[in-house]
Amino acid sequence: MFKQIAFCASLYFVTSGIAAAQTNVNLGGITVDTSAAIEVTADSLSVDQETGEAVFEGGVVILQGDLRLTASRVEIVYGTSNSQISRLLASGGVTFVTAEEAAEAEQADYDVTSGLLLLTGEVLLTQGASAISAEQMTINVTDGTATMDGRVRTLLQQGDN
Repeated sequence: MFKQIAFCASLYFVTSGIAAAQTNVNLGGITVDTSAAIEVTADSLSVDQETGEAVFEGGVVILQGDLRLTASRVEIVYGTSNSQISRLLASGGVTFVTAEEAAEAEQADYDVTSGLLLLTGEVLLTQGASAISAEQMTINVTDGTATMDGRVRTLLQQGDN
C-alpha cells in the first residue's frame, strides 16, 4: 500500500510538472557577482566602431565568476557610455554552466546590469540526474533562482535511480 501511495505521489509531481505552463527552479543557491570581470575567448572578433558593437564567433566561451556561457556566436552590446557591457546576445549551441547545473538552449540574452539571463528555444536544464525542459527559461544569476515557461516537462530521479 505504501509503495502505491509513494508511486502515485511521484507520478503526481512528475505529471504536474509536465502540465504546468510555468515552474520555478532553484539553481542550488549559485550566484554570480555581476560586477566581476567578464572574460571572453573566441576564434574571431569583429568590431563596428560606429555602433560600438562587438561580435565574437567560433567556440565562444564567456566567464564571469562561477558562470560559464558557451555559444557559436555572441554579440556584445555596450551601455550608453560605451565603457560598460550591458548585454550579451548568444546564439548557436548555447550552454550555461554553474558548479551544479547545466542549461542548454538555442539562444541567450544576458542582461549584465540586471543579472537576468533569458534562454530560449528547446531549453534543457539538468541538475544531477534530474532534467527539466521548456520553451524558455529566465535565470536571475544574482540570487540563483529561475523560472521556466512554455510547455514544461520534468524528469525527477528518486533515490538510487
